[in-house]
Amino acid sequence: MTHADGPATAAARPETAWPLENLLFSAALVARRMPWADLPARTLGLDALTLDGLTDRLMAHLRSGRDGRPVRLRTPFGTFLVPPTRADAQSLLARADDAGALGTPCGLAADGRRYGLSPHVVPAGAWEVPAHGGAGALGTLVAEQLPAVTGARREDGTLDRDRWQAGMLRLSRRVVLGAEAAEDTLLSEMVSAAAAAAGGRAYEGRAAALRRRMAPYLADPEPGCLAGPMASGAQGGPELYLAVAHALALVSAATGVPALKALTLLGANGDADADASGTRADATGNAPSAGEAIGQAADRALDRALEQHPVLTAVVYPVRAPFGAQGVVIGAGEEILYDPALLGRRVAGERTDPAWALCGNPSGCAVAGFAVRVGREVVRAVAGAVPPVVPRARFAVDCPPGTAGSRAGAVATPLSAFGARGRAGAERLDRHAEALCACAADAGWNGSEAGERFRMVLLAHADRCARAAADVRSAARWLAD
Repeated sequence: MTHADGPATAAARPETAWPLENLLFSAALVARRMPWADLPARTLGLDALTLDGLTDRLMAHLRSGRDGRPVRLRTPFGTFLVPPTRADAQSLLARADDAGALGTPCGLAADGRRYGLSPHVVPAGAWEVPAHGGAGALGTLVAEQLPAVTGARREDGTLDRDRWQAGMLRLSRRVVLGAEAAEDTLLSEMVSAAAAAAGGRAYEGRAAALRRRMAPYLADPEPGCLAGPMASGAQGGPELYLAVAHALALVSAATGVPALKALTLLGANGDADADASGTRADATGNAPSAGEAIGQAADRALDRALEQHPVLTAVVYPVRAPFGAQGVVIGAGEEILYDPALLGRRVAGERTDPAWALCGNPSGCAVAGFAVRVGREVVRAVAGAVPPVVPRARFAVDCPPGTAGSRAGAVATPLSAFGARGRAGAERLDRHAEALCACAADAGWNGSEAGERFRMVLLAHADRCARAAADVRSAARWLAD
């Protein structure tokens, strides 16, 4: 196959895709903003016409005849070099990283917006993340923090997402920086703000503010926290602060949404998953105990959650210096796109490095492995103490409503069931709008200009709730029919 750049040679540039290939690839990127667009195909079981099916066929076409070499694709979000498989992408990026050819990576949102990632920083000196306590010590820290989260479940037994996120941020600060930092909510906000500014003008100022905030905790690290071995093995300097901030960001990420999705998987189809995988016997052939079986299922659930819903959904790596890899020369100014969703799911037996789900560093990240370990402890502890609960109308997290029975282990749910839930939700929105209007009618708002402003805010919110109720009620009628 000859493309615009001519036949490939040892010193050739990457091939440029044909216009139709650019169009189809761009459509695959844009379609992710509309997750329900392929609902008819999913409902009818036409897997080849779903977004995943069409994307798989497109990537298979792009792989043909290229022998693992990346192809240059023009999209509405930019022009990218796209390796054809996960293995090719990881090999290409590792080669670029070894050559020092990569600039600061950034995330690529579904709408094309680029956002900063927590910079991967390794402090000077020798230190090992696995040296941080043992599984028992980490399990004790997790067990201390979880009751505040699991004790605040809703009436139906499900976990509140906002409370979960707040609890996991507290747990992350405790594990990484110690008990004194556990209640420092501003610290987590500053870590997020610095990560969002990575690669931009505001980063240095936010990083300096973050170092000042962490200084008291790192001056004399509390025994048992991750910062202890990092500080004792490192030689100090700004790298230590940024490395600890990176650890805090990754532990917070792993214990947040991925852990909650893992619990959803355990509740929705954990039994079927366990049956399909089988109980894992040890080296002597003995079957695991009930507790060990729960732990194994919890670990598999978190791995699956990170695989299907990685924290880093798509990463753009700018090339700042030329380098050679896979038979082509990658020039400065190119951008390499690593998007696991486009490259297909991991094949059986393929090794997965947690860095690819949590951290943008192509040569691996030790604290990413530690963050996954903390996430597993969280899922194990919750699954062992509180049976995961999913609402009665259940479906797998990677299937839309109406197709819940299309994956093994899921429970089929008719669309009419969601219609009934929609009507109930519309009624709640109506009641909320009425309560807001009643509050706005109180004469206590009459006394000042600020009171009148609050009244206008209440009435505007009541109007939005009423309009939302009407939309939900309309959708519920369609689902019921």
